[in-house]
Amino acid sequence: MRRKLAAALGAVVLLTTSAGVSAQQAGTVTGDRAGDMTADLLIVRPLGLVGTVIGAAVFVVALPFTLPTGSAGDAAHELVGKPFEYTFNRPLGDFQHCGADRHPCGDRRDP
Repeated sequence: MRRKLAAALGAVVLLTTSAGVSAQQAGTVTGDRAGDMTADLLIVRPLGLVGTVIGAAVFVVALPFTLPTGSAGDAAHELVGKPFEYTFNRPLGDFQHCGADRHPCGDRRDP
């Protein structure tokens, strides 16, 4: 869902710029890396921070239901871990890859 949001926000940035882009660079949303980085810094990262805070609040509310079923770890990963990683462990302007090893954001990795 965050990838779709990032793509939509990137499209808005592209449409609001006055200069047209003749060819989109590979791996970019807006057509240039600077546009992607700007959209990421000013729009996507703040939204990711809000999503992380809301996810943490929802996780705390859900604890009475997830602890008895043993799904608290999965809930923590989905509600807190994924938004946190997407917001804080992703290269600026890269909407799909996280971490130094550039794994897909949100994927669980074995330690």
